Amino acid sequence: MLQPKLLSLMAVAFLFLGVASAQKKPQASPADSTSGTVSGATIDIFYHSPGVKGRTIGKEIAPYGQIWRTGANEATTFAASKDIKVEGKVLKAGKYTLYTLPDEKEWKIIFNSQLMDGTRPIWGIKHDGSSTDDAAKDVLVVTVKPKKAAAFNERFKIQVSKPGFVLLWGDIEVPVKVK
Repeated sequence: MLQPKLLSLMAVAFLFLGVASAQKKPQASPADSTSGTVSGATIDIFYHSPGVKGRTIGKEIAPYGQIWRTGANEATTFAASKDIKVEGKVLKAGKYTLYTLPDEKEWKIIFNSQLMDGTRPIWGIKHDGSSTDDAAKDVLVVTVKPKKAAAFNERFKIQVSKPGFVLLWGDIEVPVKVK
């Protein structure tokens, strides 16, 4: 038979574990996804949604002139169920990592074939903060024009719609045509 002190200690330990697991902070950049049909192809995009949090896009976050993993946490993935044309260029059916090269007047949208880093999904950035984009594995790069968004978006989001998909963050909207 267990002694009362041991039983009390076990009860306190279980209580502590229950409280500790219930108090997990929400993820700073929660996972999100979007899906839709464009020109007969199903497009699925999985990403993590960072917040602006008073920072300036193009400076403190997604710096202009530097390749960005197009979201936070693990790299954003883009999947198309059949061949599509992105900004007039063919992208074969398949799954890709999605990077961007933001700039004030134009953004490059980069579809890359590297999905794994060994046995783990690619994270999108290295320990030094630089991108994991390997240009030798870029399958398609297109250039698009950003514009002022109709409304401010605190959280980064991607939407699939009839004309393609759009990146929305802060006061920036980056439309990408798909056919």
